[in-house]
Amino acid sequence: MTTGDERAVRPGGVTSNPYPLGLRLHGRRVVVVGGGAVATRRVPALLDAGADVLLVAPELTPALQARADAGRLHWVPRRFQPEDLDGAWLVQVAIDDPMAAASVSAVAAERRIFCVRADDRTAATAWTPAVTRHGPVTVAVLGGGDPRRAMTVRDAVRDLLAVRLAPDGIAVAPSRPDAATGATGGRQTGRVALVGAGPGDPELITVKGWRLLTEADVVVADRLVPGLLLDELRPDVELVDASKIPYGPSRAQEEINQILVDRALAGASVVRLKGGDPYVFGRGGEELLACASAGVPVTVVPGVTSSIAAPAAAGIPVTHRGVAHEFTVVSGHLAPDSPASLVRWDALAGLHGTLVILMGLKNLAAITATLIAHGRSPQTPAAVVQEATTGTQRVLRSTLDAVAADALTADLRPPAVVVVGDVVNALDG
Repeated sequence: MTTGDERAVRPGGVTSNPYPLGLRLHGRRVVVVGGGAVATRRVPALLDAGADVLLVAPELTPALQARADAGRLHWVPRRFQPEDLDGAWLVQVAIDDPMAAASVSAVAAERRIFCVRADDRTAATAWTPAVTRHGPVTVAVLGGGDPRRAMTVRDAVRDLLAVRLAPDGIAVAPSRPDAATGATGGRQTGRVALVGAGPGDPELITVKGWRLLTEADVVVADRLVPGLLLDELRPDVELVDASKIPYGPSRAQEEINQILVDRALAGASVVRLKGGDPYVFGRGGEELLACASAGVPVTVVPGVTSSIAAPAAAGIPVTHRGVAHEFTVVSGHLAPDSPASLVRWDALAGLHGTLVILMGLKNLAAITATLIAHGRSPQTPAAVVQEATTGTQRVLRSTLDAVAADALTADLRPPAVVVVGDVVNALDG
């Protein structure tokens, strides 16, 4: 026995069109249940909206752990309990256990809290749309329950907003080819793209990098890639959190190489998404060699490197007429006295140009002391730029002899870029 107008019933049990609405979540509690790949993709957009995010999960991916450690969200390390929804305006269920997800949405329904279900759209009271952002404009597309349709329309809208025309005046639209097939229908080798995602702002990825990301079947992402880029991936994309791979750095890199090769040999279009540029302390060369030795074609897409972008975002040019005619970029992840360090800190101390130090916050005290010991003036201007180009960017200006202590007092945390040189104050006044 049924009631109501059966002609209005859509596939999946949805009886009417959804009502589109833009939620203003700034300062409002949003509960996310689950700490895996789905939550990794969904949380950045909530944080970008200013939501007060409560994450409930026994374990987190490294990307989510980093946000929790930085105080961007609140993490409760256990399974969901009904009181977790106290004061919530919205709940997102990002787990693949149907029974557990149903219990969360049942509590949400009792409290009249809208609930997004990653495991079952038909059981949800709210859907997450396919989203594209263009400056202050946000476009959200709902495809009647079909994520592929929504993302196809979303991508077309994004192309129109970009207003990028080919030489013949015809708008260029990204294609999403199906998995590569041979003339006889057999599966061919896929491809790998090493894509630089830029310093933090998702709009700073290159057009080519974004296009390859929309075409990807598999995305192997570093912890520092802009989270909003992951939010725009198709639902069926396999997201591999590279920072979650176990073992030490060398073994982890071998495992990443193998993932790239294996997925590509299976016919997938793979994007290795890296913060900044793939070849600036990103081990992109090692990944290219691994793919090349396995016969996998590789495309390298340069990214906006934080070594230039972070100072620029803080109002610091790495070169400036009459101030600095050179700049040097070095890694500070090893202390100056480490036998494994390849950096000639004594030689760098004698340069007159700009010194940009990546991954050097932990060893900053030792680095600055070494530079001063080899002749760099203690009063040389210095700056630290944390989370450059993002909404949580912080800038500290100091001098070479005091910057390490000042950064510690200010509780600055990675990712951060250190700039040493007169350019730090070049644009003042």
